[in-house]
Amino acid sequence: QVQLVESGGGWVQAGGSLRLSCAASGLTFSINNMGWFRQAPGKEREFVAAIRWTSDRTIYADSVKGRFTVSRDNGKNTVYLQMNSLKPEDTAVYYCAADPRPWVVVPSKELARYEYWGQGTQVTVSS
Repeated sequence: QVQLVESGGGWVQAGGSLRLSCAASGLTFSINNMGWFRQAPGKEREFVAAIRWTSDRTIYADSVKGRFTVSRDNGKNTVYLQMNSLKPEDTAVYYCAADPRPWVVVPSKELARYEYWGQGTQVTVSS
């Protein structure tokens, strides 16, 4: 089992920045890829960004490219999401997730591929 805990959410004005953290514990050696997803009120959960646990391979949703950066610190078992130039449409609950499948070379954008999920952290961007 892998436990994930997000932190760093909050309220920010449009154009501002936030950095989210996701701390992993438990069987962290089993993690292959880590993803960030978000869910706005009344909408489905959607992919934001992902990173391979053992390399710098990253992928992003088109809506956040150039504004968000995903990174990791394996020594701390933590993944980060640096969010810059935030927009009101970025308002959502942000979740991190872990994909333990060892054969997956490119991180997936699909929710169903991630087995472990955190509880989420709220990000609110005001205009």
